[in-house]
Amino acid sequence: MKEIIRRITSSIVLIIVVSFITFFMLMMIPGDAVEISLGTEATPERVRELRAALGMDAAWYTQYFNWLTSAITGDFGVSFTYGETVTALLLSRLPVTLTLMVMSIVIAVPLALTIGVFAALKQNKTFDIIARTLMQIGDAMPQFFIALIFLVYIAAQFDVFPISGFKPFTESVYGGFMSLLLPALVLAFGMIATQIRIVRSSMLHSLKQDYMLMTRVSGMNPVFAIIKYPLRDALIAPLTVIGIQIAGLISGVIVVESIFSLPGVGRLLFSAVLKRDLFLILGLVSFIVTSVIIITLITDILYILLNKRMRRKES
Repeated sequence: MKEIIRRITSSIVLIIVVSFITFFMLMMIPGDAVEISLGTEATPERVRELRAALGMDAAWYTQYFNWLTSAITGDFGVSFTYGETVTALLLSRLPVTLTLMVMSIVIAVPLALTIGVFAALKQNKTFDIIARTLMQIGDAMPQFFIALIFLVYIAAQFDVFPISGFKPFTESVYGGFMSLLLPALVLAFGMIATQIRIVRSSMLHSLKQDYMLMTRVSGMNPVFAIIKYPLRDALIAPLTVIGIQIAGLISGVIVVESIFSLPGVGRLLFSAVLKRDLFLILGLVSFIVTSVIIITLITDILYILLNKRMRRKES
C-alpha cells in the first residue's frame, strides 16, 4: 500500500513539473503570441487589450499560477485561433482519437500475444524467424513512412478505404470504421513489434524454468502445463511497457491524424503548434501528459497487485 501511495504522489508532482516546464518553454519562445494571433494589422491598443483580457500582462510566474489553478477545475483557457475554450475543443476532438487508439490496441495486443507465444514454442523454426523479421521491420520503419505506404498502395488502390478525412459514426458506422481502420493498423504495427519481443522473451524464460521440467516428469499434459505457467507470465509481461507504449502511441497519433486528415486531438495539437496558440498548446500537452501518467500509474498498480497475488499463490 505504501508503494502505491508513493507512486500516486510522485505522479501528481510529475504532472505539475511537466506543466511548469511546458509553460516556461512556451514563454521563452521569441515573439508575442498575442500579436501573432491578431495579425500584423493589429493596433498596439488592441494587443494590450487582449493581453489584459487573457491575463498575459502579469509576470510569467503569476500567469502560470493562475493557469494552474484554473486547469485544476478543467478550465485550460481560451484558444486564440478558434475563439473557443480549450476544454470544448478538446472534448470535440477526443472521441476520434480515443476510438483510433482503442482500435490500434485491439488489433495489436491479440496479434502480438498469438505471434509471440507461437514464436517461443517454435524457437528457431520458420515461424519464429518470420516473427523476428517482423519485429525488426516494425522497429526500423517510422510510422509516417508506414502511413504513406498505406495511403499510396492500399487507400489509393481500393475504394473501400477513404484516402483522407473522417465520416462520423452518427452518419455511418461502417464509414467511420473504415476511416479509422488504416490509421489504426499503422499505429498497431509499431506496437506489435515490441509486444511480440516481450511475450516471446517471457515465454522462453518460463519454458526453461525447473517447474516446466517437473510438469513433464509428473506427466502433466503439455498443453495444460503451458497454459498454467508460461502463458500466464506471457499475458502479464506486456503490462510492464504498456504505459511507455501508450506514450509512443499518442506521439504517433499526432503524425497519423495529420497524414490521414483526421479531426482528432493530435491534428489539433499540430495545428496549434503551427499557429503558436499558447493556451491550446499548453492545455493539450498537459492533458496528454496527465493521461499518459495516469495510465502508467494504473499499469504500475495493476502490476504490483498481480505480482503480489502470484507470489502468494506460488508460496
